Amino acid sequence: MNVRDALEADADALASIADSPTDVMRNLVHDRTVRVAEDGTTDPNADVSSSQYDGSDPEDLLGFISFDAREDTVHVTQLDGTTEACKRLLAEPVRFAERESMAVEVLAPPDTDVIVDAAEELGFERRGTGPRFDGSRTVRFRLEP
Repeated sequence: MNVRDALEADADALASIADSPTDVMRNLVHDRTVRVAEDGTTDPNADVSSSQYDGSDPEDLLGFISFDAREDTVHVTQLDGTTEACKRLLAEPVRFAERESMAVEVLAPPDTDVIVDAAEELGFERRGTGPRFDGSRTVRFRLEP
């Protein structure tokens, strides 16, 4: 599994994973730090070809994460994908936060085992309920520096 920065050309594949409109995902790539996990059959150290900028096939992307840093906390704004991809992707903002001595916060629907398991495996602690999104509850997870 390779993890890389998302490109605008990945918007269709991200929309497929998130069940969201492509233009929303394109804006996400511009507004946040977005990383994607893709099938590891390509060599991440190979020379970059122009085909890598043509967009990913939704079948090749295993998941994505978006996050931003404000004040003393890194906020994960979206996380979706396979179990292994979510674990690997959630480690990205954790590494950033550790270098900057910041906390990391994740909001997850309580029935989203993939995200809950990834957060708990990386040492996040449940910190009660989070805000509601479109009427759905969330659980707040936090990892302190």
